Amino acid sequence: MQETWRWFGPADKIGLAEIRQTGARGIVNALHEIPYGEVWTVEAIAERQALIEADPSLGLSWEVVESLPVHERIKLGEGDLEPLFETYRQSLRNLAARGFDTVCYNFMPLLDWTRTELAAPLAGGGTSLRFNMHEYATFDVFMLERPGAAGELSPEILERAKAWFDVSDSAGRARLLAAIMAGLPGAYARYDVPGLRDILKRYDGVTRDDVRANFKRFLEAVIPTAEAAGIRLCVHPDDPPRPLFGLPRIVSNAEDIAFALDAVRSPSNGLTLCSGSLGANPLNDVPGIARRFADRIHFAHLRNVAKDPDGSFEEADHLAGGTDMVALVRVLMAEERRRRAEGRADWQIPMRPDHGHELLSDVGRGTHPGYPVIGRMRGLAELRGVMAAVEALDGSAI
Repeated sequence: MQETWRWFGPADKIGLAEIRQTGARGIVNALHEIPYGEVWTVEAIAERQALIEADPSLGLSWEVVESLPVHERIKLGEGDLEPLFETYRQSLRNLAARGFDTVCYNFMPLLDWTRTELAAPLAGGGTSLRFNMHEYATFDVFMLERPGAAGELSPEILERAKAWFDVSDSAGRARLLAAIMAGLPGAYARYDVPGLRDILKRYDGVTRDDVRANFKRFLEAVIPTAEAAGIRLCVHPDDPPRPLFGLPRIVSNAEDIAFALDAVRSPSNGLTLCSGSLGANPLNDVPGIARRFADRIHFAHLRNVAKDPDGSFEEADHLAGGTDMVALVRVLMAEERRRRAEGRADWQIPMRPDHGHELLSDVGRGTHPGYPVIGRMRGLAELRGVMAAVEALDGSAI
């Protein structure tokens, strides 16, 4: 697999030279500074490419776009969407003109990945990202005060949430809000509690079937352009794979993925296989999902989570947690061999180590939550070892 590394652009506290030291050569990047619904111009794309490739000695290149965001009105199916569809199509054309062929995106309403702790302590002093069900419930029921939220929770979780809220102070509640908002990408504004409450009202009465229909409409509008341009769009699963704050989530399991890929049958309508997002649901067999949809996987995020019975989970070591990472890597590499045997030039699946622990000198450095350098480098090294072993054991080095 092609080793890549997510970089958040010039504002990222991790420099390109540091990425070179990890061994990764492909950069995963996006123009986060461009607001949703505006065209990514050829000039802006070329400028970022030039920045990444400015030092030839590093040997880095921008390989995958993550993400080209979908405007919220498209997810809502709100108003005249054709101008937004055309903006997205034009951005795809411009990316293709600069040589891109893999574009990751998601269709998560309003919020991206969501955690309640950004620095859960680990043995020895490191930290990890964590999603605690009782803290999520605290925010939803007692801070956001969403109607009906309490009825969606078990009595045990609700009791723990009330206990947390009763002993919390304004600083603790602010930290919880900041953690929940941290998953929003790039430079976009975060919401305060009243702001989030107001924007959630836009989804009043919007059902899961409505969001699915809006997703299908989006795919029908943009996939033909992607196919003509030679771009593979790959949807990222929901993180976590469950409804949040009353918002429907529609890419959470194998059935959801089948719906998405069947909505428009095209090689340009594919999947970002995120083992951590899918793995947070104990019902998801992640290697099995990868096997079922192998020919439509265009990009892979490899990480692992350790799950608790109440629905909480924590980012685990890349080779620990609930997903059999060796089995998953074998599925992906078998698919690469199949593609290579077909004579495809694009047989490699770009892979990046996702969400590492904050370790050693990264502790307190202030890198983007979940994206420190050392924890991800450890994960990449472990995954590289798995790939080397799979090559040897399966008898076909690629």
